[in-house]
Amino acid sequence: MKGRRGGGTTGGTTMDNGASNGAIPDNPAGYVCLTFDFDGPSLWIARRQTTPSPISRGEFGAVAVPRILKLLAKHDIPSTFFIPGHSIDTYPEAARMVVDAGCEVGLHGYAHEYNPRLSEDEERAILERTFAQIETLTGAPPKGYRAPSGDINPWTIDLLLEYGLSYDSSLMGHDYAPYWLRTGDRFPTDGPMEFGPNVDLVELPFSWHLDDYVHLEFVTFKNTILTGLENPGTMFDTFLSDVKWMVNEVEHGVCTVTFHPQAIGRGGRLYEMERWIEQMTDLGVSYTRMCDVAEAWRAGRPLGVE
Repeated sequence: MKGRRGGGTTGGTTMDNGASNGAIPDNPAGYVCLTFDFDGPSLWIARRQTTPSPISRGEFGAVAVPRILKLLAKHDIPSTFFIPGHSIDTYPEAARMVVDAGCEVGLHGYAHEYNPRLSEDEERAILERTFAQIETLTGAPPKGYRAPSGDINPWTIDLLLEYGLSYDSSLMGHDYAPYWLRTGDRFPTDGPMEFGPNVDLVELPFSWHLDDYVHLEFVTFKNTILTGLENPGTMFDTFLSDVKWMVNEVEHGVCTVTFHPQAIGRGGRLYEMERWIEQMTDLGVSYTRMCDVAEAWRAGRPLGVE
């Protein structure tokens, strides 16, 4: 189905995916978005690693989700989950728990497909399918998208506009400020980059630096190894330094941190995560969902001012 769908930036009033009033406080110290990519086994299926061992690593994500939600509830933290359609189908009870906890649910592919390997028609079909899944799950259209493996095609932004999304969180053009996305950039080799026009889609940037997976998970690929297995306390000390810089140097900054239940949800790692949350709270930051940041930015709120 083509054409813009409701819930993003145009059209009539819709239900809120997350069931809150969507307001964020006026906090010069800034905002931290805790986001969770509930990939489950789809991450390993996409890599064609379907022997019992890697699949079991994905299965642990469903074990971890209730633990994460309990921790977020303890500290009254709103959050955003990006859930592939495969995880919604495979773990409907865990997906329902996320919604019942008041979390936003954003798009994240169906089986964690790597976008650069997809045609435009294939990517559109996946977007259509997963859009409907999240709308059914939450009772409202999704507002945000994060690309599996953090990569998009030249046409992905147009597809997100076609489906009325409000924001994307797949790019890395800033660290503490939302910005408008563009289409039509050109990259000549004999001159400067030529920037295309801004479009009606907000980028809420992420970073591999602020992603638990690259710090914690040991993964063997065909030609390389992701060593991971860092001390989680060291990882969170690094994350805290980024938040401290934001609080000291940026007004109304937005820091997005990405977690994966199958990585962060183990006991000692959650223990260190709670310590980190308490340290950030002492810094005076506010916690918010991605959709609420995008809404504030669209309303003209100055965010990420250096």
